[in-house]
Amino acid sequence: MNFQFEITDTFAGEANYSWFKRASFDFKSTATDKALIRRARKWAGLTGVRCKVDNYGETIAIRPTDRSVVVFITEGVM
Repeated sequence: MNFQFEITDTFAGEANYSWFKRASFDFKSTATDKALIRRARKWAGLTGVRCKVDNYGETIAIRPTDRSVVVFITEGVM
């Protein structure tokens, strides 16, 4: 399965998109949300950073508590 990772800045807690970075990765169909989140955090340079994770069904949002950025994980894009 193909997943897209996207990191962007935030303004007032919402995604701002004044800059962004995207990448697409293939995972096995049995990949868990935890595995996706771990890989996205590594890709975004957030390993070891405390984050809040929200799962909206088709999108997972990762918000570090000490930075004004958000990482989105979406399935089947690109």
